[in-house]
Amino acid sequence: MSERAAPPAADAPSPRPLRVYVNERGVDVPPGATALDAARAHDPGEGDAVAAGTRLLTDSRGLPVDPASAAYGGAIYRLVPARRPAADAAPAASESSPERP
Repeated sequence: MSERAAPPAADAPSPRPLRVYVNERGVDVPPGATALDAARAHDPGEGDAVAAGTRLLTDSRGLPVDPASAAYGGAIYRLVPARRPAADAAPAASESSPERP
């Protein structure tokens, strides 16, 4: 019995990239990439803003997407400004208007 060596890895076909869409622009990411990786492939600065929490990723319907979720072929992501909760965005009523007797 003769032992055969495994073929070199270079002969194995490389996995095909996934085509995803970020703000209507198609980008290619490797299999195993995350939604954040897709945002960074679109624009590294926007990806950093998502990581910092100043931008959010949403799906095509506007629903939030976890940046750590797996990207998949044909995914549509939108980058939107992160909004502060309403309680943080506006001063309390007692702070914004004078009290009446």
